[in-house]
Amino acid sequence: MPSDVEMILPYGSDETKGAQVKLMFDTIARRYDRLNRLMSMGFDRSWRRRGVDSLKPYAPGMILDIASGTGDLAILMQKRLHPYKVTGADLSGEMMNIGRHKADREGVSDIVTFEYQDCMSLTYPDDSFDAVTAAFGIRNFEYLDKGFAEMYRVLRPGGHVMILELTKPEWFPMNILYKIYMSTVIPLLGSVMSLDKKAYQYLPESIKAMPQGKKLTEMLLQQGFKEASFHTFTGGVCTMYTGIK
Repeated sequence: MPSDVEMILPYGSDETKGAQVKLMFDTIARRYDRLNRLMSMGFDRSWRRRGVDSLKPYAPGMILDIASGTGDLAILMQKRLHPYKVTGADLSGEMMNIGRHKADREGVSDIVTFEYQDCMSLTYPDDSFDAVTAAFGIRNFEYLDKGFAEMYRVLRPGGHVMILELTKPEWFPMNILYKIYMSTVIPLLGSVMSLDKKAYQYLPESIKAMPQGKKLTEMLLQQGFKEASFHTFTGGVCTMYTGIK
C-alpha cells in the first residue's frame, strides 16, 4: 500500500509520480536555485555543508548523488571531500543542464558529471559507490522503499548513505511559525516567481506527508542499513539521516 507521501502528486493527473516530478522540475528549473535561497532564507547552504562534512571521516572516492537537480550538493562534495568522481543522477534534464553549467564554471566537470537515472531502477552495478547522497529529493520518490533499496544496492559494503530532507518541526514555537510560513509564504513566493503555483503547493504537502525522524530511520534499518540515525537542523526544519551498508 502506498505511503502518504507517495500519494502526494504535483499535478494530480493520471501520470505516474515520476513523470509528474520530472515535468515539475523541468518547468521550474531556471528559477529553482533563486527560489531555494529565498524560501530557505539561505539556510540550505549550511545544511548541505553540514551533510557533506559528516562524510569527511570516510573520504569517499566514488559518490552517487541521487536527485541531484542543479548540482549544488554534488559540486560542494567535490570541493570539501575531494573525491575522484561524483555522479549526479536525476530525472530532470533541465535541472541537470544547469548543474553541468555550474560544474563547467567551477572547473570540475571532469569530476562532477550528470546522468539521467530513474531512482527506482538505477542502471549501476551492485556495490559501485563509496557514498550515496540525496538532498531534498527523497520525498519525490515514487516509492520510498524501492528508492532506499536501490541506494543500498549500489553502495559498497562499508559505504555510507547521507540524506538531507525538509521536515516539520515538532516543538513550540518553531512548529507554529513553520506552519504559518509553509502555508502562506511558500505558495505565494512559488506562484509569483516560478509561474507554477502547483509546484509550490506540492512542496508543503509533500513535506507534511513525509515520514521523518525515527520513522524514516526505521525504514533505512529495514532496508539493511546499519547504525542509521538522524540529526535535526534549524529547530527541526531540516533533518540529516545517515547509515552504513
